[in-house]
Amino acid sequence: MRDGHSDLMETLLPQLALDLSGPAPAELGRLFDVPVTRVHLESGFGGGEHLIAMALADPDLGLIGVEPFVNGMAKALAAIERHGLAGRIRLHNADSVPLLDWLPPASLDRLYLLYPDPWPKKRHWKRRFVDRANLDRIARVLRPGAEFRFASDWADYVDWTLARLLAHEAFRWTAATADDWRRPWDGWPGTRYEAKALREGRVPAYLRVERR
Repeated sequence: MRDGHSDLMETLLPQLALDLSGPAPAELGRLFDVPVTRVHLESGFGGGEHLIAMALADPDLGLIGVEPFVNGMAKALAAIERHGLAGRIRLHNADSVPLLDWLPPASLDRLYLLYPDPWPKKRHWKRRFVDRANLDRIARVLRPGAEFRFASDWADYVDWTLARLLAHEAFRWTAATADDWRRPWDGWPGTRYEAKALREGRVPAYLRVERR
């Protein structure tokens, strides 16, 4: 990690990190230093490319980013400082599950899970983030009509995720044509994981489901 990034982990991260030891505010907009009209969460933001792009594209949007790995968090902190986004971003540098359990019901306008670890070996499938318990958690924190968006370059994990979403009574798949899952949604900035997948010949898929 660069020296500057290390300094941000010690100075900026404590300012932006969510404190889960107490109750969450009933209105998530209170987490931020400036007024926001909507709140999105990205679980496992990697290097932060998508998180930062969302913040830059919409000045009324509040964002919660989750990333347990130090290097990814440090890169995101550097971008947050560079673009002056600290007022509208809050961070959690650990697993998403405690955060999802902490958030109030029906408090998020969108949740992203982009290129999660696919755990490709069958004996590791139980470690995949998408399971019934976590979909229950996601459904609880999304407002009616809000979206859960998922992207992956592992066809098996895409099939796995879609099967569980279709079986869950809280979600409705909104796709009408094949292009609705073959092409990224509007405003997609791309990520380094996506670029690597394309270089290696894997084709990403982009799923969108609506909270009923």
